[in-house]
Amino acid sequence: MSKPWFDQYDSWVPHEIDADAYANVVDMLLEAGERFSDNIAYSNFGATMTYAEVLDLSRDFAAYLQNKLGVAKGDRVALMAPNMMAFPVAMLGILRAGGVQVNVNPMYTARELEHQLNDADVETIVVFSGSTETLAEVVSHTKIKNVIVTTLDDLINLGLPSPPADPGLTDPIAFTDAIASGHDAELEHVDITGDDLIYLQYTGGTTGLSKGAMLSHRNLVANIMQFECCAGDYINLGEDVVVTAIPMYHIFALMVNTLSYFKFGGTNVLITNPRDMPAFVAEWSRWKVTVFTGVNTLYNGLLHTPGFADLDFSSLGFSVGGGAAVQKAVSDMWKKVTGKHIKEGYGLSETSPILTLNPFGMKDFMSAIGVPAPSTDISLRDDDGNVVPEGERGELCAKGPQVMKGYWRNEDATKAVMTDDGYFCTGDIAVMDETGFFRIVDRKKDMIIVSGFNVFPNEIEAEIAVMPEVLECACIGVPHKRTGEAAKVFIVKAEQSLTKEAVRAHCKECLTGYKVPRYIEFIDELPKSTVGKILRRELRDV
Repeated sequence: MSKPWFDQYDSWVPHEIDADAYANVVDMLLEAGERFSDNIAYSNFGATMTYAEVLDLSRDFAAYLQNKLGVAKGDRVALMAPNMMAFPVAMLGILRAGGVQVNVNPMYTARELEHQLNDADVETIVVFSGSTETLAEVVSHTKIKNVIVTTLDDLINLGLPSPPADPGLTDPIAFTDAIASGHDAELEHVDITGDDLIYLQYTGGTTGLSKGAMLSHRNLVANIMQFECCAGDYINLGEDVVVTAIPMYHIFALMVNTLSYFKFGGTNVLITNPRDMPAFVAEWSRWKVTVFTGVNTLYNGLLHTPGFADLDFSSLGFSVGGGAAVQKAVSDMWKKVTGKHIKEGYGLSETSPILTLNPFGMKDFMSAIGVPAPSTDISLRDDDGNVVPEGERGELCAKGPQVMKGYWRNEDATKAVMTDDGYFCTGDIAVMDETGFFRIVDRKKDMIIVSGFNVFPNEIEAEIAVMPEVLECACIGVPHKRTGEAAKVFIVKAEQSLTKEAVRAHCKECLTGYKVPRYIEFIDELPKSTVGKILRRELRDV
């Protein structure tokens, strides 16, 4: 069936992809590892690791998981680490052992971590030593039996300092010891199909609790193939250098940087702390970077860092922006400095993530999320599920091989986002112009996007509401120059002694940093409908 956006495809982009080109992601990565065995796969803090080394180390770690810990096909194994050398080795080891990786933000608070570990029934976790204090707070309230601790210096051996493992953890094993222990053990082959789960990717919940999007091997194979088809001639097999500053536990960097560029034989330059912009720029200067991925705030931050504009960008082939809208002013400045506009894409954790991309052959910036990837259909629908006429606003609903199997053990939540004819409802309101390009114009969900991370107001409200000094509260997103959006909370006091500092301190104890409200305003009463529903839209005019 012909679609209006097909005319916008670059000449090399097919209308359909083969989502079954590989039986599973493991086969795809092993094939690439053998093909590019001598290439540098990862660099971090100046140290490098070849593709062959990744395969060898991940084999040993997988053997350890199977033989020493009894990890079997389908078991959930959590990985809680920033961008560091251990991440891809642990990831491929988990997958080769047949495990389902549960990606965990290393900055999570105890409450957030406890919920995710219990919801996913995790018994084994690989955790960065700097996050073990949080794990120690909750480990007795979870099913965790095995704690594997990794440090920044693991697989690097430069003497990099890392915090020690929290003494509250019982018998944690060092990641490098686990690898050594598995070296002489046999790795049992696991028969993994495309329908088997590869990741539980947790995403914010409107009820205040995050939900695990069940992503299958076929979902990720499909999205990697879709990205590869779209990028086409802009991929240099075995030669690309991609800077990975957005977190590898985030679905954007996980699929594009960590998986796709492994398949392409590229070199991933891992940035562990992108907030240290001078060090970030210094690391970039050491490489002939060909690909960069990031969110709008990261691009903006680099552009305002001294020395960045003086770098050599002659090798830069393209830059991709996602996670949040790319601002034209930022893209214009990026082109002025690097010679290339930012290619904006769109997707969600539930879609592996890419649904749409702007054509790579376009030379100018397009203030739109682009056109659907191959094998992807997008339908704009009204509140009753009816397809809206061309040019009118409607909820963006998508169907394709990259769409999740559903939410982990949450049939009600799954039914709430899936239509009877198999489309996933994103909660974003979009329009399609006559040429087939899509633009996001509003959100159906009350979601806030802070530096590319999804923040749901209900979660913040639920935490603040437990304070006895709070009568009621409501949270909205407001524009912010640096982070794109920020959370603002309106509070009706139950006790006049309540201060903004007390609210902020409470939030810091139970919410990850990017979820903590940047703005707090006390108000006499909240606007409500006749049935008592808080009207967040009216608060935006306050």
